[in-house]
Amino acid sequence: MKKESAIVLTAGMLESPFAKTCHGLLRGTDRFEVLAIIDDKSSGQDAGQVMEGRSNGIVVVDSVESFLQSTAHVPKYAVIGVATPGGYLPVSLRNELLFAIQQGMSIVNGLHTFLSEDEEFKDLAATHGVDLIDVRKPRHRKELKFWTGEIFEINIPKIAVLGTDCAIGKRTTCRFITEMCNENGVKTEMIYTGQTGWMQGSKHGFIFDSTVNDFISGEIERAIVECARQSNPQLILVEGQSALLNPTGPCGSEFILSGDVKGVVLQHIPGRAHYEDTNVPLAPIEKEIQLIQLLGAEVLGITLNEQGMIPEKVEEYRANLEEVLKIPVMLPLKEGVVRLLPVIRDFMSRSV
Repeated sequence: MKKESAIVLTAGMLESPFAKTCHGLLRGTDRFEVLAIIDDKSSGQDAGQVMEGRSNGIVVVDSVESFLQSTAHVPKYAVIGVATPGGYLPVSLRNELLFAIQQGMSIVNGLHTFLSEDEEFKDLAATHGVDLIDVRKPRHRKELKFWTGEIFEINIPKIAVLGTDCAIGKRTTCRFITEMCNENGVKTEMIYTGQTGWMQGSKHGFIFDSTVNDFISGEIERAIVECARQSNPQLILVEGQSALLNPTGPCGSEFILSGDVKGVVLQHIPGRAHYEDTNVPLAPIEKEIQLIQLLGAEVLGITLNEQGMIPEKVEEYRANLEEVLKIPVMLPLKEGVVRLLPVIRDFMSRSV
């Protein structure tokens, strides 16, 4: 896949979890060459430093106009790098995006607010000959598939990266595991189920939260079957969404049952007391593991999001959990996921 030049707009939210789309692109994308981040609150800083305290050489600029004044090259795309509650378009982004269109940039939008249905955006894009790409816009129902059972013809081992809540790094961990496996001689493909996975360049998948519920099972099956037959990997990883016990959007059983997934890596955030944007206490990780096992899958390892805990407490929690569960417990952003490799190889040997 040829990388296309892009800037990513975060509306002053680069340092917050709402910029998780941008964070995903900063951690790696095969689709875009990210030239700069547009964020007025963090302008002048290194984007990697803002995101996680490690420089990555990508500058943060206060506006699209400021960026264009510093370069003779107009990027092909302006990417909306935030995922807001309800998928609304931040007011501060509207004029920035309109200006980008006037300069000849196409817009990549992962929000539920569809720019291709906004008359001002439509007219301006047509005038300047650019595209409005609404990644989350639902496909026509005639293009969607019902579940058929075809999944049981696929003998390739499958692992889902599930989690104990939303917005805790499931996609990032899934990508890390995909890269780690490929680097170690295991041909692996990742099934994306959200807009950022598509933006990062995964070849197979669908947008889970934009798919009519009747077709969720069939689309999981279609994506996995398509991946197996077109890419013929040795291992398929599936990006999870939400959590089995999250009352705002319970999710996870579909991947295990409809996708015939037998292995799970579980992402957890021990420093979070309640499910995101609720006052409902987060369920104990042991309960999530029990449900996964009841559904017929095996938890191969635990990956931790360290947010909300001091390093000493994270290490103490990790050591205690690993002792109790007798499986690897890792900190992906700090140490990677290579400790999963022997566990994955063992799982694959038992799955043939």
